[in-house]
Amino acid sequence: MSPERFAALWRSLLPIGRLADGCGYLRRSWTPTDLGCREWFVEEALDRDLDVETDRNGNLWAWLGDPAAGNAVVTGSHLDSVPNGGAYDGPLGVVSALLAVDLLRERVARLHRPLGIVVFTEEEGSRFGLACLGSRLLTGAVDPERARQLTDDRGGTLADAMTKAGLDPAGIGPDPGLLGRIGAFVELHVEQGRALADVDAPVGVASAIWPHGRWRMDFTGEANHAGTTRMADRHDPMLTFSFATLAANKAARSQGAHATVGRVSVTPNATNAIPSRVSAWLDARAPDAPTLAALVDSVRANVTERAGRDGTGFTLTAESQSSTVDFHSGLRDRIAARLGGAPVLPTGAGHDAGVLAAHVPTAMLFVRNPTGISHAPAEHATDADCAAGVRALADVLEDLACR
Repeated sequence: MSPERFAALWRSLLPIGRLADGCGYLRRSWTPTDLGCREWFVEEALDRDLDVETDRNGNLWAWLGDPAAGNAVVTGSHLDSVPNGGAYDGPLGVVSALLAVDLLRERVARLHRPLGIVVFTEEEGSRFGLACLGSRLLTGAVDPERARQLTDDRGGTLADAMTKAGLDPAGIGPDPGLLGRIGAFVELHVEQGRALADVDAPVGVASAIWPHGRWRMDFTGEANHAGTTRMADRHDPMLTFSFATLAANKAARSQGAHATVGRVSVTPNATNAIPSRVSAWLDARAPDAPTLAALVDSVRANVTERAGRDGTGFTLTAESQSSTVDFHSGLRDRIAARLGGAPVLPTGAGHDAGVLAAHVPTAMLFVRNPTGISHAPAEHATDADCAAGVRALADVLEDLACR
């Protein structure tokens, strides 16, 4: 697999969803852009004579061999993006999976297990707010009725979006038959950090995913005029919100964790008005569950105390939480050895692989990201490293499915 060959397929996907101002990508699930990405995948899979199906949760599957035989080896990732995201997060795993199938055929590798490629829907949660929604629905990790009622920023529901795309939202939910076909899952992903750059390695293997979650913070106050209300008379929820952001940052730094407030909604959102309400979302991650709990508890206690002094209201509500994921040690060690002792490293980012890990032996490969930047336009991997990732994935799939 040459860098040029990787680049040829990679560049066929790049125009879909690229923002005109050059500020990354916008590929939100069940939009025309997302449907364009899905059509691209289906065409590429059919060109490779793979059998393509859409499950009742909207995930796409392409099969080499009969999946009904069970014990299948599956790879893949997702095609949706965060707003103004980079090109590699998700799509690199899908493109690499297709090219790995090409390599296996060129090696005349004989399958002893079915081989599948999956494209999970709404992995980022950037439209409906719940990350890894497709894999969570498949595995039963989220209630179907709750999922149907999830809304985007325009008030549209997931059920409405799926209906417009020609799928029946009444059918979403756990699919034990499909899940039971999978004997192992290996997801390739661009590294979200620069650990591989620091050790000068093009490909690494994941050891674990930090526990993480998303919490909604709601601040209420008293709307009033910015020009006529004395500072001493204000009950401004923006002040409490600002304190909460700083408190989360301080707690994370002191505990070796990560805390981010990257989304906020203000009412009435007018320059000359004191807000009546502020809603914001806290993304928190930590090396272990006790540290994550301590971080969130610290934010809750400190902001509650501050709200009392500001004369504002404050609530903190968990929207999603994921426990520590330790990837299957036998599979991880087998893959690291097969790749000649590739570096093994943890990650603070959630993935569909983390959801599946509770049900099937699961592993992840990372491709070096020299910028260390992710979820932003500067996210990058060289064509040479991506080609190395394809070769590594093909080696792993051959080892698991052909021996």
